[in-house]
Amino acid sequence: MDQRKFRDISGSFATGVTVVTTKNEKGHPVGMTANSFTSLSLDPPLVIINVDKKSSLYTEFLNAESFAVNILSSEQEDISRRFSTKNIDRFEGISYEEDVTGSPILKDVIGYFDCDIVKHYDGGDHTILIGETKGGNIGSGEPLIFYRGKYQHVNNPVVK
Repeated sequence: MDQRKFRDISGSFATGVTVVTTKNEKGHPVGMTANSFTSLSLDPPLVIINVDKKSSLYTEFLNAESFAVNILSSEQEDISRRFSTKNIDRFEGISYEEDVTGSPILKDVIGYFDCDIVKHYDGGDHTILIGETKGGNIGSGEPLIFYRGKYQHVNNPVVK
């Protein structure tokens, strides 16, 4: 199938927007915007992220022992854009905390998973990372959605 058509069809599936974070070998926080995330299993609690092999942070994620998936609120479109910008320190001026694994947890997200990496799999032009959830929490707010190449917002707020 033609790559453009595949991408257009995939874009017809609305997804939440996340920032996936870890620390590099020097202990510096790194992260990238991702909508290629899904839960995998309840027992054990597993999630999947997919990292593009051409990503500037590919090596950092491949060598990491853990990652966090930060689920963005509709008020955090600017954070999503920042973490998809190349050649900047994406964490400059960004507040974060740490939970169980030490991966950065962004402030005011509507939820997060803090995971140890348990498996890597080849996935074509991506590598699939499976993380076992060691910590996490639910915040409040409306999710940031990505649909057909654009940010979207849910019309009704989600009540916790």
